[in-house]
Amino acid sequence: MSTKRASPLADLREIFWRRHSNPKSGWSRTLLLPAILTGIYHRNWRLVIGAVVFAVLNPLLFAPPENDDAWMTRVVLTEQWWTDEMNRGVLSASYPNVLNLLNVPLSAYALVAAYRRQPYRAIVAGVLSMGLKFLFVGALVRRYDAR
Repeated sequence: MSTKRASPLADLREIFWRRHSNPKSGWSRTLLLPAILTGIYHRNWRLVIGAVVFAVLNPLLFAPPENDDAWMTRVVLTEQWWTDEMNRGVLSASYPNVLNLLNVPLSAYALVAAYRRQPYRAIVAGVLSMGLKFLFVGALVRRYDAR
């Protein structure tokens, strides 16, 4: 009897998603944009680099959750479902992907405003950007839960 084994890359992707679905991973990532904007505004490049390094390492820092009861766990599982199983991207003109599409220029504007030391513009654009991200994942979670 032959057992088909997943590729090492598929195994790594599954480990990544399982560990990233820990709610501590998702909620701690919500601090990244404010940290990066603060670092850019204050020209604290260590903070910016630290935030970027944390973003890369974050999914590996937490153990897989015991269940999927937490909303943030379902957010991550939903993103995996949406991109892998549903084979949908995250940037397109269709709903809810359009929310991410709108998020790109807002995030870029927030970064530029922080660099130009325009705090109110950076804050407003950052808050709107984060709001669009929460609207996007909230819409995905509702679809995931309804399936």
